[in-house]
Amino acid sequence: MGSAMSEWYHRRQRWAARGALAAAASAALLPLVAGGLAGLLLLVAGLAGLALTAAALWWVLSRRGPVRMAAAALAVAAPVCLITLFATANLLWVVFLSLLLWCAAVWSGRYALRSTGLRPVRVKEYRTPPPQRPFLLLNPRSGGGKVEKFALKEKAEALGARVVLLDPEQRQDVTALARDAVADGADLLGVAGGDGTQALVAAVAAEHGLPFLVIAAGTRNHFAMDLGLDRDDPSRCLDALTDGVELRVDLGFADDRPFVNNASFGVYGAVVQSPGYREDKVGAALERLPELLTRQRGPRLTASADGTTIADPQAVLVSNNPYRMDDPFGFGRRERLNSGRLGVLAVRVDSAVEAAELLLSPRPEGLTVLTAQHVVVHADAPHLEVGLDGEALTLPAPVHCRIARRALRVRVPRDRPGVPEAPPRLDWRRLRKLAAAVSRTAAPSRSWRS
Repeated sequence: MGSAMSEWYHRRQRWAARGALAAAASAALLPLVAGGLAGLLLLVAGLAGLALTAAALWWVLSRRGPVRMAAAALAVAAPVCLITLFATANLLWVVFLSLLLWCAAVWSGRYALRSTGLRPVRVKEYRTPPPQRPFLLLNPRSGGGKVEKFALKEKAEALGARVVLLDPEQRQDVTALARDAVADGADLLGVAGGDGTQALVAAVAAEHGLPFLVIAAGTRNHFAMDLGLDRDDPSRCLDALTDGVELRVDLGFADDRPFVNNASFGVYGAVVQSPGYREDKVGAALERLPELLTRQRGPRLTASADGTTIADPQAVLVSNNPYRMDDPFGFGRRERLNSGRLGVLAVRVDSAVEAAELLLSPRPEGLTVLTAQHVVVHADAPHLEVGLDGEALTLPAPVHCRIARRALRVRVPRDRPGVPEAPPRLDWRRLRKLAAAVSRTAAPSRSWRS
């Protein structure tokens, strides 16, 4: 029985790997086979059109006035012209079929690699008794009023929690409120609010070794997403008060300021400082980006990550554990929150050509992706504008980023949606070896039977 299952398992590997390679080859060759020389020329035109579109988008972001308007028109016209060219040559079906073949190749390849025995990282759960004196801070404005919409205050108090509603009309020191609650005997701290507020209270919980409760009542809830919490119904997060388990996760720091998601320097760190950013993010970005991207304003940065120097980037993102970069559907997610490593993403683009390379090249020179335990961001200015979990701050330069491994005890409901399994990274070399290795193991068996 075991031998038969193993045989079936390896056969499935073989055909999935071979199917991925065949689909990829077909997608690449189809324009040439179907269109001949015209197909080859259109393929070259397609790549040129993508490069032109990337360049136009760069001009949209880095220019103003008539140049920006013309670039926006070009960014729209380039793909429209490409579609028209393929349609005129009666090869539009080739484009769609090639895309379908590429999708099939990616799906089959990941299926084959998943079946090699690789398993997603599982976070260990710790069973601990329910808290006796939980303390919760609720922001009534967070997430467009989710606190009131889901009756979080009433439900939390019914479960025995002491609840404090933050006053939207005045700025309150949530760190001080959390410390006062600890002094008053709280044995759990929790927050319903944005990730910036979550981080401040989480740091107090980590400092005192108390469990921390995340209530996904913010707008994006990135931290809650990577913890596998229910972001559609934040009231389900309160189940952790009675039927919960604990996870040990990392906590990031920029100097002495905590972050649960990321610290952003350069372009985003400057844009988030704009007075109208909260009301009109796109408008605020378009207003400030031309000077920032062309280095007419803002400090020049240098980042050092465990000995690796990143010179003169326009943007540096330091994250509490690295983000996935190889999967567009998983972009912005983290595979784990307890690796003890900071993720580092730095971008340097100084021309339209480099913008096109950033979009089309598999390994663009202007993009740096790595992990580190310690990151230092230097500037040619005394202070740095920082976006810390989306909150605007100004910190003295240089800024030292570090990670406190598994410093935070996060209490989550035992029954929760969970984190979707991350698909394996697509490695064509491994796929070729996998297909060839299975074929070689099958060959002696056929020879013996003959």
